[in-house]
Amino acid sequence: MRLEEQIDVLVQMGLAEDLGDRADVTSRAILPSESVMYARIVAKADGVIAGLPAVHAVFNQVDSRVVVEPCVADGDRVARGVVVCTLQGSAQSLLTGERTALNFLQRLSGVATLTRQFVDATGGTNAVILDTRKTTPGWRLLEKYAVRMGGGQNHRIGLYDAVMIKENHIAAAGGITAAVQMVRDYPDAKDLPIIVEVENLTQLEEVLPLEVNQVLLDNMDEATMRRAVEITAGRVPLEASGNMSLERVAAVAATGVNFISVGALTHSAPAFDLSMRITGEE
Repeated sequence: MRLEEQIDVLVQMGLAEDLGDRADVTSRAILPSESVMYARIVAKADGVIAGLPAVHAVFNQVDSRVVVEPCVADGDRVARGVVVCTLQGSAQSLLTGERTALNFLQRLSGVATLTRQFVDATGGTNAVILDTRKTTPGWRLLEKYAVRMGGGQNHRIGLYDAVMIKENHIAAAGGITAAVQMVRDYPDAKDLPIIVEVENLTQLEEVLPLEVNQVLLDNMDEATMRRAVEITAGRVPLEASGNMSLERVAAVAATGVNFISVGALTHSAPAFDLSMRITGEE
């Protein structure tokens, strides 16, 4: 499913759970149906915006006559007080879509903002920040999009677009070499990159002659990572993973690894604070 399709599906679900079978009874009771108003969505913190396509989708589904005008673009840094977008349309429609639109924008901007913090923390190194599959069910394409807006890159999307041989696979196969050979003999995996997770330098020594596409260094300390970089000597890209925090990531990047995967980007990003305010008739 494409990103745009996923947005439409999730927006439909979000609106359905908010509107139920009576819709926005408060706005319909108080506001005249013909009342046209203006509104602004404003950043209440410093950060990175992501999710404007979802805002468009929300109001398109609520009332296609609502006009959404972005004042910034996804991926832009904003300061507290910056107007993210303006809206014009039926006051009922604006208030009906408000919470759903903000839910998408706050969540995705939160992911983008945290990603940018990790990217900034590794500035001056060659390390690339990656996301993981630790995403909200149903939101994966959106959250991975937000990671890109924050300056990170995407790891594999799911179980289908790359082979990742982890400790349980290795145990089941009887070793790294056996697991890699099984994958190479499997027809559905012929065209996929192979990533192998190692937990120590002995396993790294075993995997290097196998010429896989990437090696994941799982839960290693910085000294061991530096030694892994020396042993590998550029023969295969190295990815550091496990217990990555903003406090630690700069030291990990300094070891010389090529990639750092961070589950927190999508499973622990705080919502970015935004608000929508009606500015009146104009």
